[in-house]
Amino acid sequence: MRHFVLHLSLSVLLTLTACSGENTVISDDALPQRQVSPAWLSAQAASQALAQGELSSEQLVSHYLQQIDTHNKTGHELAAISDINSDALAQARMLDQERSEGKVRSALHGLPVVLKANISTLDSMPTTAGALALKGHLTPADAALVSQLRAAGAIILAKANLSEWANFRGENSASGWSALGGQVRNPHLLSHSPCGSSSGSAVAVAADFTLLAVGTETDGSIMCPSAINGIVGIKPTRSAVSGEGIIPIAAAQDIAGPMARTVFGAALLLDQMLSSEAKSRFNSPLHETALKNTSAKKVLLVRAYDDQDKALKPMLDKLTAELKNAGIEVISATKWQLPPELYRAELEVLVYEFKRDLEAWLQAYQAPAERDTIAEIVAFNRQQGEKALAFFGQEYLEQADAIDLDADKASYQQALTESRKLAEEALDQYLRAQGFDAIILPSYGPAWPIDHVKGDAFNFGTSTAAAVAGYPSVTIPAGFSGILPLGISLVGLPWSEPELLALASMLEQQLAAYQQPGFVQQLPN
Repeated sequence: MRHFVLHLSLSVLLTLTACSGENTVISDDALPQRQVSPAWLSAQAASQALAQGELSSEQLVSHYLQQIDTHNKTGHELAAISDINSDALAQARMLDQERSEGKVRSALHGLPVVLKANISTLDSMPTTAGALALKGHLTPADAALVSQLRAAGAIILAKANLSEWANFRGENSASGWSALGGQVRNPHLLSHSPCGSSSGSAVAVAADFTLLAVGTETDGSIMCPSAINGIVGIKPTRSAVSGEGIIPIAAAQDIAGPMARTVFGAALLLDQMLSSEAKSRFNSPLHETALKNTSAKKVLLVRAYDDQDKALKPMLDKLTAELKNAGIEVISATKWQLPPELYRAELEVLVYEFKRDLEAWLQAYQAPAERDTIAEIVAFNRQQGEKALAFFGQEYLEQADAIDLDADKASYQQALTESRKLAEEALDQYLRAQGFDAIILPSYGPAWPIDHVKGDAFNFGTSTAAAVAGYPSVTIPAGFSGILPLGISLVGLPWSEPELLALASMLEQQLAAYQQPGFVQQLPN
């Protein structure tokens, strides 16, 4: 249901009173409250409007539900949302009532959040990872982070479409496609990729389907869709957010993180997702540190990709100037290449842990008994044929099925040790040995055309070192290649989120690179 608010200015009220011929006195209390439109709000503006009575949570939720109804399956056909929470409006009204009674649970009270569809919820929304094998699957419990968000007063608005099985079903996949949700589309250029498995979460934020969203990352699935859709994403330090209840790829690298249109918004959401360990590490709420002046003195700026797209060099030149204007020393690195052994070891770890962790989740979260092992899912997909395996295969599922958890354990442990060692060395040579406060890299190249035959056509990506090492990273909008967004990633040592967010917030203001998407159908020939 759409809610309309009538706006009458003081001058109009006085005119109406004068014309009525009555000597009516209007008190300040009788004046209508100034109202704030819910469209394209930042989290900070929404929080302030809620606190001042200029907006209600019910109005926010109604706006987003209308946007989803208009442009998810129809209109722009973004396919970012897989399921709507039927209780969202009721939850919004309840939280509005609590606020009116003086009860505000947290800074997140009454703000809507979209969850990736691999995050368990105890409600009417299924948890499926976009896979036909889990169609309609209702889990018996909330994921740990969902319990935290509900306790903080967040409204779970909907679940987001994603790359099926978090993009770990098979090779040559097209980002953002799942058997259940279809193809997510980039709101800046609808013919192009939304990137990464958390594509629906990113597009929901970018297209104003929600204020905030939660994605998950194993390697790039928060960083890439955030950058390519022109928003902010945070991949926290390993163990900073509980993975309990999330359909896994691999515990060694899986982590949930926030997505928003601003650094403040992402930090606001992350504050309420943090594990006990993370809370003990940080002296103050992250959304408050995002408003503080940066303490960074020296950063490494990776210029190894300047020739990959004509927009990158001028974008990074501007970034360099802004950093220097802020009194930060900038050292440029023209080479950035991780050893091939890192990628091989990483894949071995992911396949082994996929077998171990996914089967544990399927059984703990009561997947159908006939599909609670990888072997049964592989067989189900084969039996379903094109319904389950359209466009590409299930090579990663098959490789995981072939794993013997006992016989392959020693090789896996060696790969885990090697991958972390190589990733940490790549970062520590700068962050520890040379004392850089952050490493700044272009996040990914610009989006590419969606292609269900050849799959994704990545230009380049820079998420792997932080993903494998478990170090925090933040991506923010930094420029455009034509109409396609480009982002920069800030990587720091474990538990350096406060420092990274303060630096990211300063650059966000100086670069001013965020733009609302244009929903362009396709570029002219």
